[in-house]
Amino acid sequence: MQTKTFPVTRTESEWRERLTPEQYFVMRGHGTEAPGSCALNHEKRAGTFVCAGCDQPLFAARQKFESGTGWPSFNDPIEGAVEASEDASHGMRRTEVHCSRCGSHLGHVFPDGPPPTGLRYCINGIAMNFLPD
Repeated sequence: MQTKTFPVTRTESEWRERLTPEQYFVMRGHGTEAPGSCALNHEKRAGTFVCAGCDQPLFAARQKFESGTGWPSFNDPIEGAVEASEDASHGMRRTEVHCSRCGSHLGHVFPDGPPPTGLRYCINGIAMNFLPD
């Protein structure tokens, strides 16, 4: 359970009004969308991926790469856009990433990405919207 207060806060009813049931499951319930289920996985235009919960810019499109996992993957977030915490669910130890502005669950970061960072931010596409340049 989160105890931190984020700059953007909403009641559970406001979250349910803003998000689709699938987005609510992922972003507020720490769920995961099915691999390959989101159109943003194939998004290749220049632009910015923003949080579906609060519209904060999260990832520049130029940081996106094809990881073959079925989820949008990025080398690096926009500075200050995401925060990390330990996730020990499902019998694994992973690093969860969430929006630094509203606290919504986005996905996980793994140390198996390409240069220059060596990181793979594996993000639920349903947790983001895309704004083309």
